[in-house]
Parts: sequence; C-alpha cells; structure tokens
Amino acid sequence: MVKKLLLALVFVPAFTCLSLAAAQTPIEIYGAWHCSNDGCAWSTVRDMTDFDTKNHWLIDRGNGLPSVNLVILSFVQPMKLLNQTTDSQTLNGVPVGMNQAVVNYFTGHNVRVMLSIGGITYTTFWDQALAANPTQLGVNAAAVAKSLGVGIEIDYENSSSPNLTGLQAFVNAYCSQLPYDATGANPAARLTIDLGAGDRFLTAISRYATTNWLNTSNPVLDYANAMVPNKQPSSVSSAEGNWLEHINGEPQFAPPVPPLAPAKFTGSLYIVTGHNPAPECTMFSSSLENSTGNFVQTVAPNGAGTTNGMLGYMFWAAECPSTRNVCTTPPNTCQGGVGAGATTYNISIPMTALRQQ
Repeated sequence: MVKKLLLALVFVPAFTCLSLAAAQTPIEIYGAWHCSNDGCAWSTVRDMTDFDTKNHWLIDRGNGLPSVNLVILSFVQPMKLLNQTTDSQTLNGVPVGMNQAVVNYFTGHNVRVMLSIGGITYTTFWDQALAANPTQLGVNAAAVAKSLGVGIEIDYENSSSPNLTGLQAFVNAYCSQLPYDATGANPAARLTIDLGAGDRFLTAISRYATTNWLNTSNPVLDYANAMVPNKQPSSVSSAEGNWLEHINGEPQFAPPVPPLAPAKFTGSLYIVTGHNPAPECTMFSSSLENSTGNFVQTVAPNGAGTTNGMLGYMFWAAECPSTRNVCTTPPNTCQGGVGAGATTYNISIPMTALRQQ
C-alpha cells in the first residue's frame, strides 16, 4: 500500500506539470521599421547598389533567407500626403526615397512592405491634416498603397488631445477604398496603428483603437504595434510588463482602457541604442527577443481574444534612425541578432495569414 502511494506521488505531479504547460504559438510578424540613410526622411532617391550594401542583411540572414518578413518605411509627412506635395524631397506627397525600386527590393525577396504615416516629429502635421480634411487624407493614403503595393501604418503620437473624430474619418475613407481583408492577400488592404509601449502613453488612442478597431468580433484594423518606450527596457520583466498593460487593459483608468487580444498586436525592441548596436541587433543569445520569446509566444488572453501569444516583434530601426548615432550598416549588421532570431523562431517567409482571435 505504501509503495503504491509513493508511485502516485511520483507520477501525478509530472503529468500535471506537462498538462499545464502553455503551448507556443509561432511568431507571425517579425519586422523592422526602416529609416533610410537620413534619419527617417527618405529625402533622396537611393542608388540601389548602395542600398543593397547597406541593407543586405534584411534580405539575407546569412543563408539566403531574409532576416525579417516585414519592413515599414518611415515616415510620410501627413500634410504633404494630404496636399499631394511635389518638391525636391517629395513626389505627390510621398518622400522620393520611398519609391517602387525600394519596395520591389523587399517584395522581390518575399518581405512585405508598409509605409508609416507620421512619427513623433510629424505629430503636429497629423493634427493639421485631420483638422483640414481627414477623408481626403485617407483616400490619398489608399491611392498610394494601391500604387506601390504596400500597406499603411498610422503613427499618430498625440498623447494629450488626439483628434479621434478626424482619425475615424481617415480610417473610414481608407477602408472605403480598401476594405479589411482577413486573408492579408492584398498588401494594400493592410491598415495598422501604433500604440504606446504600454497603455500609459497614447492612452486615448489605445482606448479608442482597442474598442472600435482592434476587437476580434468586428475588426477594422489588422493589428497594432506596441512601440518602443523612450529607451530599451532594462529587464525582461519591464518589457513584458509594458505588453501586459495592453493584454490586461487598464480598468482603473477613467474611462477604462479595455483589454487587447494578444493576437492583435506586436511588441517592439530597439536594435540600435546611441553609438552602439544593441545585442538585439548583433547577439541573439543575449537579446530581449530571445529572453522574452517564450512570453511572446505563450501569453494568455485576459478579457479579449481566445488564442495565446502575441503576433510577434517589430524592431526600431533599420539603417539610420538618427543621423547622429549608429546605423545598422556594415560592420554593424543585425544578422547575428534579428537574423539569428528569424532562424530560431522559424519565421514564415513570406508572412502568412494572421490569426484573427
């Protein structure tokens, strides 16, 4: 009788532990914002031989496969897009460097491309465009998306008093031209939004987007990116803590921010910090994309969504996000960090249809 009891004590805990282990959901989005060689202005037409030299790591992690499955060209100035400005740095509202040759460079290697409208520098221009004619801005954005075969990202960083009525009109206009496509088959139909690293920045936009555009029962936008905080998280817990704010929501806020389904957003990390490339760029084994990987693949919903795991990662930022700091160009390419992660996580190239729940 004693031996039988001892056997039960040995085997039951082992079985219980295995049955409670969270299943990992494959990472679906593994992408980088791209700032060209001039701090995100894209103000010159690139020589594509030089562009390849500076950016080859994005399309080749060392074995011929891309390091990422998404590149977001950053940034389009909203008022220039609204007015379809043509000047020395812009053609019909789009920076001259964001041209078909650059788009084809990536799509020719099965890397999806999007354009980001806004960024922190262009917040005032978002305000102006949304006040002037948000519907026309949405129509113009959709026309650019169709012309280049790219998706569009909303990066509107007004944290104090965002024009949500205007932003809704922008989204309505865009979707009138390019309706939401759950299959992801049409690159131009992909419309996303950037939120704060957690819910304490861009709170009003997070509340509105989560409620109206990112719910799983009636989605309007494809997903959100939880952007990088003001500096690289100092620990695994601080990175994951930011992302948990979206998953849990903020019920104590007045009004509250509802929870966001893990399948409706990515988390973001820096690959360059100051004058040095980050481990996230050069050394996967020491990186946050390694140490947070289990969380990103297994975190459970908490009030929204039904599947475990976030959509994946976005990295800030390829080439030269600042004219004063280090760039992700030779010898500081990110094959050893981002590229190694793409192999470790067996990232799908090209990107497949995204989870909806």
